[in-house]
Amino acid sequence: MFLSYFGMEFNPFDKEIETKYSFKTADLQIVENRLDYLKEHPGIALFTGNPGLGKTFSIREFMNNLNPNLYKCIYLSMSSLTVHEFYKQLALALGIIPENKKIDLFRQIQDTIMDFAKNKKIQVIICIDEAQYLRTDIINDLKILTNFDMDSKNYFSLILVGQPILNTILNRNIHEALKQRITISYNYIGISKEELEDYIKTRLVIAHGKQDIFTPQSIEAIYNSCSNSLRVANNIITKCLILATAEQKNIIDNDIVLKAYNDLALG
Repeated sequence: MFLSYFGMEFNPFDKEIETKYSFKTADLQIVENRLDYLKEHPGIALFTGNPGLGKTFSIREFMNNLNPNLYKCIYLSMSSLTVHEFYKQLALALGIIPENKKIDLFRQIQDTIMDFAKNKKIQVIICIDEAQYLRTDIINDLKILTNFDMDSKNYFSLILVGQPILNTILNRNIHEALKQRITISYNYIGISKEELEDYIKTRLVIAHGKQDIFTPQSIEAIYNSCSNSLRVANNIITKCLILATAEQKNIIDNDIVLKAYNDLALG
């Protein structure tokens, strides 16, 4: 087992690691600042990026850190739904027993959101992940759903998260009205080489493992193989640790990284 071999108390490169150990890349810091703005100025935010760059993680971390007495957070990830199914899912998340007709469901949702904002003084924040899969009719309805008091009030915040193709979708003329309502946007660029080097070192520290087990060349090889994705980097690093343990090596070099990458590529 590589944990005992390298003196680690846990695998610091596991995706299930506690959020208190989260590593603040430039991406995460920028997104955190923009989400903080959204807390004070309700509206629509758009966050895009390739898979594995930390989009979902950063949004979940933001939501988990909000005061539940002040914010009602809803996270929706099943994006390939019909309009009625989408409304029903949203209604249930708001604690509503859904009506059967779409028009009644729409009224229920808007009334409930207004009740949270006006009477309970709670801001509703709805995040739709993998939003690039949303049907056109749902995207059109989002524009209507955010329309309160003749479009003069924002009673809740909507966060759209998806892959870069989502920008292309929203740039279509049919979605121009929704695009104009977006007040915050950011496209994730992923982890840099310098950040990856710092990340690996700090991960080993928090796990109380052996230090300096990755050579500078191996870190560069990991970076060149991960496409700026921390998720991919974690997979490669974990595989490196497993292979090094099997071969009884104390230092992870380029050869180990290459073997790890090839093993993962082969599935």
